Amino acid sequence: MSRDYLDLFQRLRSFDVHELELGCDDLHGWRTTSDQPLSSVQELKSLISRDEVERAERFHFERDRTRFLARRGLLRIILGYQLGVDPHTVRLRYPASGKPEVAEISDKGTLCFSMSHSHGLALYVIGWNRNVGIDVEKIRPLHEAEPIARRFFSTSEATAIQELPESQKMLGFFNCWTRKEAYLKATGDGLSRPLDEIIVSLVPGEAAKLMSVAGDQKEPSRWSLIDLTPAPGYVAAVCVEAPGDNS
Repeated sequence: MSRDYLDLFQRLRSFDVHELELGCDDLHGWRTTSDQPLSSVQELKSLISRDEVERAERFHFERDRTRFLARRGLLRIILGYQLGVDPHTVRLRYPASGKPEVAEISDKGTLCFSMSHSHGLALYVIGWNRNVGIDVEKIRPLHEAEPIARRFFSTSEATAIQELPESQKMLGFFNCWTRKEAYLKATGDGLSRPLDEIIVSLVPGEAAKLMSVAGDQKEPSRWSLIDLTPAPGYVAAVCVEAPGDNS
């Protein structure tokens, strides 16, 4: 990869580029802001595909357009570095599930990734040969949280949220939401699968865990959930497949 792109990424993220090397058993997460200077956005825009540029142009607000371009450009730099190729040449494919995948296969296998964003914060997670998913949400007042939980979550999850102290309800709700989303992104199911078929832990302070998946008793043992606090006022979750179980 061109040194210029590593320097750009280092400016945006402020890290030592030598820490980027990803081992076969590693899982790396990256955090950055989607709100980049216009000059950086133009550099990042040059890295992405024409389809992605056209998709960005469909956003109504300029802020949404520039955030999308920044996120996709940074993704190309991360993937390009790990693949040992210029980020311009990184190709993504979109299978029937709609989950984007890296088209290139390296001597290490398949580079898997997931990304998520919320209110200007962008997160990425990458790993070799292991399906991964990530989701982030800004914790904010949501007056419809309990009705949403009753409609879309399992009965046990909705009850758990209802029973939380008022000061913890929003955190419990977004714990539940991000953990389900991370799992669905990792499996490639997206929102095509009913949320109430996936039960996760959600009580603040308790470990993140995939409790059960309807119709498959063995499914929870195939995945690990990791909770993150990527910035004050945000909650995130990563779901990663067990090593060697990417069937």
